[in-house]
Amino acid sequence: MSQSDSTASGEQGVVQSLKDKASDMASSLRDMGGNVKEAAVHQYEAARDSAAEYYQAGKDKAAEWQENIEQYVREQPMKAVAIAAGVGVVLGFLWRRL
Repeated sequence: MSQSDSTASGEQGVVQSLKDKASDMASSLRDMGGNVKEAAVHQYEAARDSAAEYYQAGKDKAAEWQENIEQYVREQPMKAVAIAAGVGVVLGFLWRRL
């Protein structure tokens, strides 16, 4: 075996080693990309669920306030009308100033 044959063989070994390392790195990057995607999907779903819970809680609270106001108006209609008129007058003054 001549020196040029051993040099060529050594170069092929280096090239093959570099190809193997590049393939391993590509595989690792694909795995990391998949992990990042999975984490992003998980965070998105958690945020969506949290937003849905806050929306439902707000909706429930608004319905509760509506029931309380309706009950107050039924129990004390004259007082409720007087309060509504007072709020209307205040809003009218404020509206004129704008």
